[in-house]
Amino acid sequence: MERTIYREIKPTPHVWIAGTVLGSLIALAALCVFYIEHHGHIVTGMTNQIFWGIPHVFAIFLIVAASGALNVASIASVFGQAAYKPLARLSSVLAIALLAGGLAVLVLDLGRPDMLLVAMTKYNFSSIFAWNIYLYTGFFAVVIGYLYVQMARGVAPTTVKAAGTVAFVWRLVLTTGTGSIFGWLVARPGYDAAIMAPLFIAMSFSFGLAVFILVSLSLCRITGRDFGDFLLRRLGRLLGIFVALVLYLTAVQHLTNLYAAEHAGIEKFILMSGGIYTVLFWIGQVVLGGIVPLALTLGPKGLQSRRSVVLASSLVIIGAFSQIYVIVIGGQAFPIDIFPGYQANSTFFDGQIANYKPSAVELGLGGGGIALTLVITGFVAVVLRILPTTLSDANVASAK
Repeated sequence: MERTIYREIKPTPHVWIAGTVLGSLIALAALCVFYIEHHGHIVTGMTNQIFWGIPHVFAIFLIVAASGALNVASIASVFGQAAYKPLARLSSVLAIALLAGGLAVLVLDLGRPDMLLVAMTKYNFSSIFAWNIYLYTGFFAVVIGYLYVQMARGVAPTTVKAAGTVAFVWRLVLTTGTGSIFGWLVARPGYDAAIMAPLFIAMSFSFGLAVFILVSLSLCRITGRDFGDFLLRRLGRLLGIFVALVLYLTAVQHLTNLYAAEHAGIEKFILMSGGIYTVLFWIGQVVLGGIVPLALTLGPKGLQSRRSVVLASSLVIIGAFSQIYVIVIGGQAFPIDIFPGYQANSTFFDGQIANYKPSAVELGLGGGGIALTLVITGFVAVVLRILPTTLSDANVASAK
């Protein structure tokens, strides 16, 4: 095994092109923010019934993936798998960047971003949202400290492991808090489920690793650095295990709801009669985001090529957006049972399925969050030594 050498990436023409494209998307997102702030949320597809729209889908995806992007670093330092150690620094940086991108979308979607000052200075500790402010800011501090001990010279391995353990526990708590936002909203039948917390943890493992695989491969490709098949196959198999876990917990969630009479309506809506939500669940989430990646990674003919891992990671991300869309927007579209046993009908659309159509400004805002994540990651890779000069099989521990 050769010694791992980390070097900054050089701002080559390919890097400049990528930066220009991503910078344009961020500028477009800024225009969307000003447009929404000037005209109000009436220009979006959000309504009084569906007040969490597609920007929240992007934001929750990025926040959940931030926890999972730390997978590689945790496996290397906490669980002692040396094969993943060369990518541990990039794993930490990507986790920070994903959380920053997700929170940027949430802040800019407030309509009045200055209201963030109120949320940061006045806390309602009976609200899970107030708890999450501490979890998010704490995640930044913990992972930045973890990255520092990874990069600093002369730091004992036990110190790195201790910092990694703290980061690992914090990310589990953070994702539990994000899942609990939905699990504790008992008024909506589509959210009210204790399994939301472990489901979101499993989702973070799957989504974050898929993003990490694509980002690390892309960085190596545009900088001409080798990424060996051995490590890529290990990441692919790990992704398959996480995908299987998400499918399992999703099945448990829906089977449990089908057993409970109070959730029969929402289950029929999502699984059978929900239109776009039913299509996204079965085709986007289950088939494209679950079954096909499983076949590509854990099937008898899986992982025979690099394209299989790339395709599986891409499909997992498509399935991720489908799953979050169904949870967030589908859960709001189904009406709240305000008076159990009675039918409610009013000019406020009580008792009716809510309609929602994402607007261009919402998509632009969400795309800007993804672009911001990639720009932060790329910028850090340019100024700091977080990426190895090679990830060839000879440079990865335990490679055969």
